Amino acid sequence: MSNEVVSVTFDDGIAVIVIDNPPVNTITAAVRAGLSDALERIRQKPDTKAVVIRCAGSTFLSGADINEFDGPPREEEYRRLFNAYEQLDVPVVAALHGTVLGGGLEFSLACHYRIAAPRTRVGLPEVSLGIIPGAGGTQRMPRLIGVEKTIDLVLSARPIDAPAALELGIIDRIVEGDLAEGAIAFARELVAAGKGPRRTGEMSVDPATATDEIIARMTERAKKEYPNREAPFTAIEAIRASARLPLDKGLEYETELANKSKATIEAKGSIHVFFAERESRKVPDLPPDTKPRTVERAGIVGCGTMGSGIAICFANANIPVTVLEVSQEALDKGLAQIDSILESRVKRGRMTAEEKAERMKLIRGTLDYSDFRDADVIIEAVLERMDLKQQVFKRLDEVAKPGAVLATNTSTLDIEEIASVVRRPEDVIGMHFFSPANVMPLLEVVRTSKTSPETIATVMALSRPLRKTPVLAKVCYGFIGNRMMEGYAREAERMVLEGATPRQVDTVLENFGMAMGILAVFDMAGVDVGVNVHKANADKYPPDPTYYQADFALYEAGRLGQKTGKGYYRYEPGDRTRYDDPEAIEILRKRARELGIEQREHSDEEILERCLYPLMNEGIRILEEGIALRASDIDVVWTSGYGFPRYRGGPMFYADTIGLPKLLEGMRKYRDIFGPMHWEPSPLLVRLVEEGKTLAEWDRERRTAAGGK
Repeated sequence: MSNEVVSVTFDDGIAVIVIDNPPVNTITAAVRAGLSDALERIRQKPDTKAVVIRCAGSTFLSGADINEFDGPPREEEYRRLFNAYEQLDVPVVAALHGTVLGGGLEFSLACHYRIAAPRTRVGLPEVSLGIIPGAGGTQRMPRLIGVEKTIDLVLSARPIDAPAALELGIIDRIVEGDLAEGAIAFARELVAAGKGPRRTGEMSVDPATATDEIIARMTERAKKEYPNREAPFTAIEAIRASARLPLDKGLEYETELANKSKATIEAKGSIHVFFAERESRKVPDLPPDTKPRTVERAGIVGCGTMGSGIAICFANANIPVTVLEVSQEALDKGLAQIDSILESRVKRGRMTAEEKAERMKLIRGTLDYSDFRDADVIIEAVLERMDLKQQVFKRLDEVAKPGAVLATNTSTLDIEEIASVVRRPEDVIGMHFFSPANVMPLLEVVRTSKTSPETIATVMALSRPLRKTPVLAKVCYGFIGNRMMEGYAREAERMVLEGATPRQVDTVLENFGMAMGILAVFDMAGVDVGVNVHKANADKYPPDPTYYQADFALYEAGRLGQKTGKGYYRYEPGDRTRYDDPEAIEILRKRARELGIEQREHSDEEILERCLYPLMNEGIRILEEGIALRASDIDVVWTSGYGFPRYRGGPMFYADTIGLPKLLEGMRKYRDIFGPMHWEPSPLLVRLVEEGKTLAEWDRERRTAAGGK
């Protein structure tokens, strides 16, 4: 018997259920229906001695269907199905492989025994989506491994490998060789030994793992790791309940708390970003027959911090890459930096020495542009100077083969102008990586007016093996992320000139959820980096003598950030801890006096509003100009590349959360105080407020008008 995704066969008394729901065996409605049908078939076979459940493809059940989260609650349906398998009166064996997360792991907990392939990873990542395990995980897992270890697993939100799962007691055996055969053999062992069902739900929770001291300690950990979040504490509450409630009551309580967590802004924001990252890969205006070109070899011009990180991305993707520098000394330095980055991963246990050696074999250095003749994509990653980049592209135009993608990593410069020096502008595109390039997931893909559909499709497809989240943008100063950064950072700098301390500004932003306060970011990146960008693009900024003058004042005093031990903060050698520095404060005050900027007090509310309102307003302006395809693309840029908290959904989602009328009111309030130069509301914001629409509604209407794309 089989339906489209679930089949059951019988092998000498062993019922073998196979789930095949590509690509990752999500527990969709069809899977649940198939499992229910299989259960009925097994019940009709009184000679069944054991049940084996496994999955085809790359992984066991990978989790619940997140597409159903916006619909009616499904927890009761999951509970009934999982309970039914747990109540079977013959042993039920789950054969795990791949990455078994969330609902997939929870289903295996309702089975009586669990075996796994050696490279299997298991986890309960729900709190990262603002929700809690809602299919029995908070009740069954503590019965296997205790309350403390369950909370640890849930708070970490990261999968653990098979040996760790075996040590914890989540699985019973690691099976080398063929997993399907091993699972049937394991089931026959159980039958031969006379072992019947071993129901997790009938086990008791060790009270020593759920003491008040343990709960208090885990709660403090959650406060530190998850500021502004509710889901971790809800999860702790549910897990703790497993020590006092029988399974049926515990599952009902879990359901209540799970549905409560799904209704939070935190969950809605996190799930919004999850889907936005999938959507960002789609380019609706490409012709449907557009095919990406194959990328088998890559080239990079420049092996500094950015170029070396990009080279590692290609090596990690098993794509041979040639890196070019202007001198042997610079090349040796770049290759040494690559080696050092990979060696640090070996030391941290993230990579074996053999894997490092394989990566290094894929990276070749050169001083000769002609070594790029076989490259399918070549990325320029030199200094942010138009004359230098044009010089590079002229050379690439001479040596690159027809159809090779010629990409620039520029973060601000006009790619149309860069493309004007080549004879094949259709092959030119922006590939803006974020530093460190081998770590940060965001890739801004910037198309010019002449970039071909094939070039766009090639780079969007290339993002997958590079393990990047791509967002397509059109050309403008700063594209999406850095253009929006201007107002955000401008106000932070302006407020420290007005009397706020760097610590005060950064603390407010970090308490909001930003990964790092913006002034600390400048210290980390180098104060001189921002100064050089603003010097090079002075003609693009408004006639404001106070514009980014905090950076300039520190730069002129030789305070370049962490690399000099002094910036907005002071740093000790080998220590990135930020120390408040009266010298920096005095430099900022002196510049404020020179500029005639009055000193004033700043509330936390004002700091947050003045940083975030221009950010969101500029994002709406970018949407109106068509620089970004979707509001959700802007959210992806800021959550993936700029440290905006995922649980707040990104700046455009957050604008809808607080309400566009409030944003418009705030823009007008600060316009009345500081004038219209920086505080003019975008026309689209004004129009949407007048029409009573949200950005999400506007986005949907626009897509419907474009043919539903």
